[in-house]
Amino acid sequence: VQLQACGGGLVQAGGSLSVSCAASGRTLNSYSMAWFRQAPGKEREFAAGIRSYGSTFYADSVKGRFTISRDNAKNTVFLQMNSLKPEDTAVYYCAAGALKGYDGLVYAKKYTYWGQGTQVTVSS
Repeated sequence: VQLQACGGGLVQAGGSLSVSCAASGRTLNSYSMAWFRQAPGKEREFAAGIRSYGSTFYADSVKGRFTISRDNAKNTVFLQMNSLKPEDTAVYYCAAGALKGYDGLVYAKKYTYWGQGTQVTVSS
């Protein structure tokens, strides 16, 4: 399975950006998918996740500004980022995993497949 993330770039604070992640190699319709991010000098952190049936969960830092969605027909997950802040600057990674219903979406170790990351830079 390969996850290909794209759509990152440079945007001014307050702007919007959308990133996507397309899976190939197998259908991930039954998998939970998520976006993690890693800023320079910091550990990778959870940003947003979506279960196979569409339930979503967000980190407090992005809640109300980011929206995660998925298109199972296209085997793709999206992250719409609005009202971006300089502290949102990071490499954004998509991930997929066969999480159980009781598994929290926020734990990176629960995800089996990872994309290569896409850079998002927010200027002040």
